Amino acid sequence: MTTLRLPPLPTVRDLVKLYRLNAVKQLSQNFLMDERMIAKIVKNAGKVKSSHIVEIGPGPGGITRAILRKMPEKIIVIEKDKRFKPFLGMLEESFATVNGKMDIIYDDILKVNMEKMFPEEMKKNWNDDCPDINLIGNLPFNISTPLIIKWLHEISEKRGPWTMGRTRMTLTFQKEVAERLVAEETEFQRCRLSVMAQAWTEPKLKCIIPGNAFVPKPEVDVGVVTFTPLIKPRTKHNFKLFEKITRHVFCYRQKYNIKCISTLFPIELRKQLSLMMFGLCDLDPNLISTYHSVEDINKLCTAYKYLCEKHPEIVNYEFRASPKLLSSKLIEDVQVKEVAVS
Repeated sequence: MTTLRLPPLPTVRDLVKLYRLNAVKQLSQNFLMDERMIAKIVKNAGKVKSSHIVEIGPGPGGITRAILRKMPEKIIVIEKDKRFKPFLGMLEESFATVNGKMDIIYDDILKVNMEKMFPEEMKKNWNDDCPDINLIGNLPFNISTPLIIKWLHEISEKRGPWTMGRTRMTLTFQKEVAERLVAEETEFQRCRLSVMAQAWTEPKLKCIIPGNAFVPKPEVDVGVVTFTPLIKPRTKHNFKLFEKITRHVFCYRQKYNIKCISTLFPIELRKQLSLMMFGLCDLDPNLISTYHSVEDINKLCTAYKYLCEKHPEIVNYEFRASPKLLSSKLIEDVQVKEVAVS
């Protein structure tokens, strides 16, 4: 693959020393300095040449340089910390000398709307191949989980970068989080995040980057995960309902799932409605959460939705809120339907 030779620039390590920049603990910053590891991240992102790339959290620009050398059509970097203006400004000027297009946005990625970032001609139908757009980021640990949940929500509704089609992502996470994202049924690491990621995307753990490749060295290693949105999601339910049921399924990881599902219902109806819910979807209530597939949780969503339609009073029940007694009429109705299901 053809690579671009940028005009001579100080190394990232030299720039960090020159400007006396230290990673900010509150922002969970860890600068990736190892060029071999940086190259691995960019390689695992797939096609970069002639593509539109959005890099999240470029920091001093180590990954940015590797992306620019692959000659993207355009790169947009989103950085919250304005201390990196001199670094990113140098890269913007250097890329411009070879007619490259680079935009810099100084903002919080959790607040950035990427709906209109890409030219309309890049748009592809959802059933087609992925568009030539890629989100790449060495994410701060403190935002990685909320950010991927936010983006999974957008994927489910085809919003943000996913108005353009099945836009891919290549992101870093703490090694433990990366392993959770790809964990299959029966694996110990399987959790709510595994199910949510696998319901709408195909996550793949590409490589592990040792902590000593970063400055300052984090206490954990880092995993690089790619996400390709699925043409057909593994659930037919909306994101909020699916996330709610998944959250309850994993609220007690080492207990039978009947205990977890019971937290969806008021205390006086827990046993009846929980058993009814499992009966409706023909699942074993005495499994633990990690044994459930995405399809199992999809069935539980269908059963819960049915119960909510029959008993609207349970829709807004919150397990951690103060218990509220239900009417005797509702309890009687549930008992009648319990007999019918059994």
